[in-house]
Amino acid sequence: MMLIPRRNYGLNLFDEFFNDPFFTGSTEKNSDSRKLPVMRTDITEKDGNYIMEIELPGFKKEDIKAELKDGYLTISAEHDASSESKDDKGTVIHRERYTSSCKRTFFVGEHTRQEDIKAGFENGILKLQVPKDAPKVEETPKYIDIL
Repeated sequence: MMLIPRRNYGLNLFDEFFNDPFFTGSTEKNSDSRKLPVMRTDITEKDGNYIMEIELPGFKKEDIKAELKDGYLTISAEHDASSESKDDKGTVIHRERYTSSCKRTFFVGEHTRQEDIKAGFENGILKLQVPKDAPKVEETPKYIDIL
């Protein structure tokens, strides 16, 4: 029986390559790349549509943007948070800031229009419905006046 190592393909494979002890000079493998926010995505096909479920825990609906350009659907999310604790005299005893962002792009077809994509966000999951075969817009011939 052949054993195949399990890999997390949601991360950048080159990060894992360069975190190898050969490049870092360390005897332990660096695990910083495991802490990067990654949009884990499930894509299924149903009724002539692709259903995309993208995990975005900790993000709010207002933090997420979806952009369609030249057949590529780009999902980006950015979140900033800060907290501060003061004692009775108003002196800051604890201050913390947190920033997180992630971005992922999918090719959905050159003929897909923004109006064809339906999106919803609930419980940290962005759900998109993208038509599998977007209707092609027929071009009507446009004639140029000859003067």
